Order: sequence, then C-alpha cells, then structure tokens
Amino acid sequence: MNIRIGQGYDIHRLVEGRGLFLGGVEIPHSAGLLGHSDGDCLIHALIDALLGALGESDIGRKFPDSEPRYKNVRSTELLRRVWEPAAGRGVRIINADAVVLAERPRLADHIPEMKRLLCSLLSLESSRLGIKAKTHEGMGDVGRGDAIAAMAVVLLELPAV
Repeated sequence: MNIRIGQGYDIHRLVEGRGLFLGGVEIPHSAGLLGHSDGDCLIHALIDALLGALGESDIGRKFPDSEPRYKNVRSTELLRRVWEPAAGRGVRIINADAVVLAERPRLADHIPEMKRLLCSLLSLESSRLGIKAKTHEGMGDVGRGDAIAAMAVVLLELPAV
C-alpha cells in the first residue's frame, strides 16, 4: 500500500457581522470567523491535512487571499477543488479525524450535520471521519471566546506508481 498521512491546523478570530461556518454548516452565533473566505477553520485544517498528505503546498498558497475570486467563497468549494482532482487520480481517504477548539458556541449538536456534509463531499463512509469539539478551558484567544481553531489529520491511500 502507498499510504500517506497529513496534518492541518487553522485558527480564525471571531468578529461581529459574519456568519459562523464550521464543517460547512452555518451555526447560529453572535459572531463569525474572520477570513478572506468564509473562515471555516475546520475545513481549512482538513484541506491542509489533505494537501500535506498529497505532498502539495498549503491552503494559503493554493487559494491566496490576494485573489479576489476567493473573497467570501465557501470553504466547501475550496475542499471540493482539492479533493475532486485527487479522487480522480485514484486517491482514497482511509480515515480522517478532526478537533474543533471553541469556548462557544457549543458544537456537539452540530457535529452530525458537519459529518454528513463532509462525508458527502469526500465520498466517505461516516465511520471513516471523526469530528470532536473541545473547549480551551478559558485559556488564550480560544478560551476567551475571541477565536476558534481546528486540527485535522488524514490518512490517504494513493495508487501505486
């Protein structure tokens, strides 16, 4: 087997006047994540993990914030632009796992919808994707409720060369 692992991390500040998107799901909250795109740090971490496992550059190089066409783009579209070409080359996700770090809002009730949407985008069985939410116990920007962060890891099987 030709297997590769990749890891990703992303963090965005929370700001008033934006929708909060995590895992492709819009979550009711008084603030959203600041970013050139929709700021979905869960999907951004997942994209970086995929890119790392594929031996490619990071999300900032692939979708630079200097490009007006990526302004306010949904991160689900960026994920699709990374995953579909890889899947077309025969790459398969063995499994993926992610953690979202947020003091608020509470995310547990939204995880099933995030998982359903991401599994659909990635053509992945739900048993092959884990998503967890953790608080930051009041520490740092995340703990003060000023930011949300996410970490992801993916294990890929690539076709034999």
